[in-house]
Amino acid sequence: RAVLEPWLRRFGAAQLRDWAGGLGIETFVGSSGRVFPKEMKAAPLLRRWLQRLRAQGVRIHTRHRFTGFGAVGRATRRPPLLHFDTPRGGCGVEAQAVLLALGGASWPILGSDGTWVSTLSAAGVAIAPLQPANCGFDVRHHGASGEVVPGWSEHFRSRFAGAPLKGVMLRWRQPDGSEAAQLGEFVITASGVEGSLVYAASAGIREAIAADGEALVTLDLLPQRAAEWLAQALARPRGSRSLSTHLKARLGLEGLRVALLHEQLSRDLLADAARLAAALKALPLTLGAPRPIAEAISTAGGVRFAALDGTLMLAALPGVFCAGEMLDWEAPTGGYLLT
Repeated sequence: RAVLEPWLRRFGAAQLRDWAGGLGIETFVGSSGRVFPKEMKAAPLLRRWLQRLRAQGVRIHTRHRFTGFGAVGRATRRPPLLHFDTPRGGCGVEAQAVLLALGGASWPILGSDGTWVSTLSAAGVAIAPLQPANCGFDVRHHGASGEVVPGWSEHFRSRFAGAPLKGVMLRWRQPDGSEAAQLGEFVITASGVEGSLVYAASAGIREAIAADGEALVTLDLLPQRAAEWLAQALARPRGSRSLSTHLKARLGLEGLRVALLHEQLSRDLLADAARLAAALKALPLTLGAPRPIAEAISTAGGVRFAALDGTLMLAALPGVFCAGEMLDWEAPTGGYLLT
């Protein structure tokens, strides 16, 4: 925050909206405070922006892959020679200033594959390892014999992979050790969980897995109900009714929520009204690994701020600046990330 806040005060949401408006693109501020194009499409803004840049004399060279630097001339304070592979062979480019905006490593199919890490590392730039951010996670569950098994059971996966779980409260431990909680929704995947609520917790979950081999989070399946109310409702005799019928009649629980209880809790616990009520407010979920970085929404890690001066110029490469997801910060995603 100490690094980012001054930039956002100089060019924040209001300036961003004015800039987009100057391109003829209307925007609005969503409930989360994030800025979106009114049409909910990024392409029109991109086209207008490119038109303006070309009118200002900017030349865009496609199909040029940056492959590295020539000799670094620190004494000249000029950027080193840039090497590119092109359809016509290799070429070198001299520049007065270079701005690298090469992305992270989470969209290799679109070119953001993180190959720049080795290039900058070789030039003496300090880089934090790239990791998945705003990502999904694989779960672990207990098998019939009590052993820990990766992924969901086949029965649960075949019925609920792709299903959303809405209006639940997720609790997790932050990297600084504090507990965090957020209301929202996420999606059951074939091997675990993903979606906006999981992405919000992904930094803490990832760090816990790195430290302990796994992360324990809890789900409040009925955040609108107090634990005492649930305990009283479940304490009522269910007679000959099945547990699923009892949960639907007393609590309105059905479908995925009930299936999750059966997936995560033992039969003995399900039969104990008091313990079941407590589990409804804090259903444990063990997460074993983040999904691969190529599946992530964005990337953690990158060029360390200590390697940059106040203008984001690399100390090891005078005249070379870095921006965007290359930097070592973890973005809360949403909106169009235009700032």
